[in-house]
Amino acid sequence: MPSNQQVKLFGIVGSPYVTRAEIALKLKGVEYEYIHESLTNKSDLLLKYNPILKKVPLLLHNQKPICESLVIVEYIDETWTGYSLLPSDPYRRALARFWSKFIDDKVLPAAFKAAWNPDEKEREKGGEELSEGLRILENELKGEFFSGDSIGFVDIAGLFLAFWLPLIEEAGGLELSSEKFPKLKKWSHLVLNHPVVKEALPPKDYLLAYYKTRFQCIGASK
Repeated sequence: MPSNQQVKLFGIVGSPYVTRAEIALKLKGVEYEYIHESLTNKSDLLLKYNPILKKVPLLLHNQKPICESLVIVEYIDETWTGYSLLPSDPYRRALARFWSKFIDDKVLPAAFKAAWNPDEKEREKGGEELSEGLRILENELKGEFFSGDSIGFVDIAGLFLAFWLPLIEEAGGLELSSEKFPKLKKWSHLVLNHPVVKEALPPKDYLLAYYKTRFQCIGASK
């Protein structure tokens, strides 16, 4: 990367959204500075460059801020050459955007509802919505990766399903049989063993302990 290219990524440990941006940067071979944020004590820089959302991830490229994880990933793909995250064909690019949005708008909210909602009926409803979303993705997965023969935009968007969701299940947040989704299970294994993804993933033990503590607190409040 040219010396005049200044790239900073504001994030927190354990965020699936921040990890998306990290993987995209690493796949592209972009050098960047990681700035750790505290959600309870946000830095002046974060508030300056992301005054509307006031959250991470935030990518700062030559003092220009880019917000929202999928927007950041697409910006990275368009700005730097090399590894392609989105297909070159316009229709396939549109499909990649559609399925990534489906994951963010339908599947992840269902997972959060199933795991964190204080109302038991809402958690059950979230579990049903999550299973339906996973079934749809299972049917959509045609090859080893959603993006074809190599990891791409949709795979990065869906990383939560491969890494975070099993941890939430292991911590007691929900019950989800992976045997119902054999293609997604195989996909998860391939994604998590990709060398760039392995390098970018947060510590598993740290997250598992965090989730167990949260679910114990939820259980104690019932």
